[in-house]
Amino acid sequence: MGSRKATDFGTPAKTGEPSISLEIDGKRVQVPAGTSIMRAAALTEARIPKLCATDSLQPFGSCRMCLVEIEGRKGTPASCTTPVAEGLKVTTQSPRLEALRRGMMELYISDHPLDCLTCSANGDCELQDTAGEVGLREVRYGFDGENHLEAGVDASNPYFQFDGSKCIVCSRCVRACDEVQGTLALTIEGRGFNSKVTASLGESFFDSECVSCGACVQACPTATLMEKTVVEHGQPRREVKTTCAYCGVGCSFIAELQGDEVVRMTPDREGGANEGHSCVKGRFAWGYATHQERVLSPMVRENITDPWRECSWDEAIDFAATRLRRIQAEHGTGAIGGITSSRCTNEEVYVVQKMVRAAFGNNNVDTCARVCHSPTGYGLSVTLGTSAGTQDFKSVEQADVILVIGANPTDAHPVFASRMKRRLRAGAKLIVIDPRRIDLVRTPHVTAAHHLQLRPGTNVAVINALAHVIVTEGLVDKAFVAERCEDESFKRWADFIRDASNSPEAVEAVSGVPAQELREAARLYATGGNSAIYYGLGVTEHSQGSSMVIGMANLAMATGNLGREGVGINPLRGQNNVQGSCDMGSFPHEFPGYRHVSDDAVRGTFEQAWGLELLAEPGLRIPNMFSAALDGTFRGLYVQGEDIAQSDPDSHHVLAALRAMDCVIVQDLFVNETAAFAHVFLPGTSFLEKDGTFINAERRINRVRPAMPEKQGLSEWETVCRLSTAMGFEMHYDNAAQIMDEIAALTPTFAGVSFERLDNGPSIQWPCNEAAPDGTPVMHVGGFVRGKGHFMMTQYVPTEERSNRHFPLLLTTGRILSQYNVGAQTRRTANSRWHDEDLLEIHPADAEMRGVRDGDMVSLSSRKGAVTVRATITDRVPPGIVYTTFHHPETGANVVTTELSDWATSCPEYKVTAVQVSPSNMPSDWQAERERRADQAVRIMPAAE
Repeated sequence: MGSRKATDFGTPAKTGEPSISLEIDGKRVQVPAGTSIMRAAALTEARIPKLCATDSLQPFGSCRMCLVEIEGRKGTPASCTTPVAEGLKVTTQSPRLEALRRGMMELYISDHPLDCLTCSANGDCELQDTAGEVGLREVRYGFDGENHLEAGVDASNPYFQFDGSKCIVCSRCVRACDEVQGTLALTIEGRGFNSKVTASLGESFFDSECVSCGACVQACPTATLMEKTVVEHGQPRREVKTTCAYCGVGCSFIAELQGDEVVRMTPDREGGANEGHSCVKGRFAWGYATHQERVLSPMVRENITDPWRECSWDEAIDFAATRLRRIQAEHGTGAIGGITSSRCTNEEVYVVQKMVRAAFGNNNVDTCARVCHSPTGYGLSVTLGTSAGTQDFKSVEQADVILVIGANPTDAHPVFASRMKRRLRAGAKLIVIDPRRIDLVRTPHVTAAHHLQLRPGTNVAVINALAHVIVTEGLVDKAFVAERCEDESFKRWADFIRDASNSPEAVEAVSGVPAQELREAARLYATGGNSAIYYGLGVTEHSQGSSMVIGMANLAMATGNLGREGVGINPLRGQNNVQGSCDMGSFPHEFPGYRHVSDDAVRGTFEQAWGLELLAEPGLRIPNMFSAALDGTFRGLYVQGEDIAQSDPDSHHVLAALRAMDCVIVQDLFVNETAAFAHVFLPGTSFLEKDGTFINAERRINRVRPAMPEKQGLSEWETVCRLSTAMGFEMHYDNAAQIMDEIAALTPTFAGVSFERLDNGPSIQWPCNEAAPDGTPVMHVGGFVRGKGHFMMTQYVPTEERSNRHFPLLLTTGRILSQYNVGAQTRRTANSRWHDEDLLEIHPADAEMRGVRDGDMVSLSSRKGAVTVRATITDRVPPGIVYTTFHHPETGANVVTTELSDWATSCPEYKVTAVQVSPSNMPSDWQAERERRADQAVRIMPAAE
């Protein structure tokens, strides 16, 4: 496993063959051209002292500790900035070098507090280590002169502090903010003795542009930048490698602990997805796992108006099973079902879908991916043959043109965004398609070549216009299409896309995007070299979400941008295990591995393994469950780790469906909005207690290892197994590894996956089987999974949701950096200091027309309902468009969203809602009712003694 104390080679590795041979302290070493002498020396295990150098940053050469001697050259050059050359003879240790290094270290220490024994970095301080390494025993300069020892401490950031008295101005924090994160929030102010690190324009860290990713803290060699948890508790004593439980980037972390208490989460330098970087959520916002509001005892109640009653696990499971069996006896086998969670492990999700199919006796299982990325699965499957993204994240480093559609990576997928920004700053061109001006449109050293600011709901029209230009201007990669794609489907598609109705001039009237801008963007994508598409929920959460995914696949195939690094179609998944929850068979029509339940051979495999007959008919999707509940035919629901009352659209409809059920079972960490309508609450486990795997947006299977025992006494997969057994289908595993073994045995794409392999090697990207024993970083190399690529026509069909005189504005929604999804985790951390309420962004012209001032409370109403929210006036949104987030249940953003959904997958159309905005100083009726409901939901009677 990785370690925070892993070897630091001082400077980044260079690619290429080890063609340069040199001698270091008498040892011969061969390295690629461009390698620094410092790194070459580290490969021979020669230790060169350093302070400003670290292998996650480019060489800087400021500390002068890494001096070496080179035969035939004058002076003592810095080894970090001096590249190797053929035949060099380098000396890293000599009396001359030792004297120079000690003298330099004396200067550092003469202006540094000598409080090592009480310093929070004691035992984890590079300055302390280097002083010992160079043999410093005295400081001859005294401490009476001018110094920085009285510099203050900036503790404004909730997670870390900056102690200016301990800063050696090595610039590592500044360079990390620049090179790794790309925010450029830090700088060196002043010159010479007056040099100091400052945030933005002399602001506090909290008020500055700092995004609290932790890169500066990670890079700091002293106690200058230090986590407050380490300052308070001291250095950690043990570590566990695990995976972040927030977005779909899937960052690897080292959980550092004292006993069972997490002291620090450090991004793993060996993490395939993040390579040592992190964001504010993964790095710091893990305190929810021990939050006082977390429920640790099972609870039951007869009616949803009753207070909760704590009980034993046995009683809770018996209560749930009895109710579910009663419902089936009265209303039929299909009257109950389950919803799996994209926040849970693959193993936990797998046993839920197995319980529904085997113990419940139906296929009424669905997942929260239904309401976010189900069009991704459909669209990519029918065109390319597999329901997942095509590349690994590292692939973006080879992209020449990056097309970002309906995604806001800097807020929703920040670690990948930093990688993307590095490539953009190196020269790649950027096209953004989004109604809102996201940060990537213009950020330090990055400016989009094109921002296609389309009207919400017109994605398909715009993608067709781009394709029209490519086809009519002869920009199709004919060789790729001839070799890799179906000839007939391409000809039909090309004839369709040539039609004048798809021209940029025709689409301009529909989308609001100037025709010339559309033409220039299409030419750039088709001719700019390697072109990669990255997209988010702004693509899928539309009535034509599946059509748009198909349209992007058409575009990539027509231009030959598939099957190699730097290209592809890449969904940026919203939650940590959206990909995995789909892979595990969470849809009502598919077994694990995306195989249809009607396939006799596939179904037979599962019947033989599970020992019973399974249904061949697909079950109910989430929207169908709600409708059936209101019809009285669906009466019981198991909800795993998902707050459907807050996250699903048309909240009035969802709440009415939940009220109509006889048994709602919620398994989660906290009493959430859905739990207000539940009869059974089964406490879940945080990622720090889970044993299993997550799968990120690049199909990477990452291990999730328990850093502490389950606080509620039972793992989630064991809970499900016990409920299944109580329902009549015995399910038992000794550990989570056995569940993965079963998944691998029954799912061809996972045939080569096991805990043992993941624990003893790097993460793996599926497919991993005999055909791809080491996994598959890039899909469709040499051929598509389905054989020939299939083009499909994507007729633009305007959404039924349109603005009118009663609702003249269009609402679209999204996320913000500091909060996550419905906020259940991040709202219970200090992240709320950055974002403690959802805000409605409105253009100055629209605000003035309505008499709305910045900071006013306004009523946001649609044909479905109304909520009250605070307005912020900004030109990020164009006139006619408003935007809000959905992180806070008090806002109830989904009260106003509609029941309209994608034609193929029933994914809700969150991104287009006709609304009106007007001044208001009263909570809406829904919000007032929600407050009453919330008060009732947390009433708990202690268990009887």
